[in-house]
Amino acid sequence: MDAITEIAFQIILYAGNGKSSAMEAIQEAKEGNFERADELIQEASEELGKSHEFQTKLLQKEASGEANQINVILIHSQDHLMTAMTVRDLAVEIIEIYRNK
Repeated sequence: MDAITEIAFQIILYAGNGKSSAMEAIQEAKEGNFERADELIQEASEELGKSHEFQTKLLQKEASGEANQINVILIHSQDHLMTAMTVRDLAVEIIEIYRNK
């Protein structure tokens, strides 16, 4: 497996973890467990941060003039990360709606 594909899988892994934590946070808020929901949002943010670090390595490599080989798995990883970040952002808003009910 080449380095780009390995990085893509790391992005997918951590983005998936973050998305799962964000979705779980919504369910906890729905049940009125706001302390746990906040903990899960923090976990989601940490996992997404790890994913973003791998993405940043690719961006830095490209910016330094070293071309990255693009493959479908890398494209998928970028889609996965952006979707997970959106889910986390929306989860924060949904939790606030439940909190203010």
